[in-house]
Amino acid sequence: MGAELDATDWRILRELQADGRITNVALAARVGLSPPPCLRRVRALEQAGFIRGYHAELDARLAGYEITAFASVRLHAQGESDLRDFERQVLMWPLVREVYMLSGDMDYQLTCVAADLSALQEQVIGKLAALPNVASVKTTLVMRRVKHDPGIPIAIPET
Repeated sequence: MGAELDATDWRILRELQADGRITNVALAARVGLSPPPCLRRVRALEQAGFIRGYHAELDARLAGYEITAFASVRLHAQGESDLRDFERQVLMWPLVREVYMLSGDMDYQLTCVAADLSALQEQVIGKLAALPNVASVKTTLVMRRVKHDPGIPIAIPET
């Protein structure tokens, strides 16, 4: 479906990315369709995997998570089974919110949240360092988030 997206599909994606709670009637009006074909397009975009879900974005600090940190992890071995074993472990830890496999000096970058530094140390950093295949962990604390723009930039193609 990727090559088959037209400007209207891209407008739908842009609007839904900006406001996932928009009603179908309002979405249809914004993209220049009537509601039934708009809903059909949204369902087709969901089925094709362009839209992976809808969620509420929470304020971490208001929810009690004062600390955001990045943990850069280097492994001793990078065989496929070693990578899967590491990933299986960190996927179970609720304070680890994002995990990226990297190229370069480090093997993984983890984004973590915690109520405080001791929780971060106990529930993430200490557990990472104790994993048998972990060679090193470098932690960077976030002082201030300057930009947070979830999603992707969407440019509407000319018709």
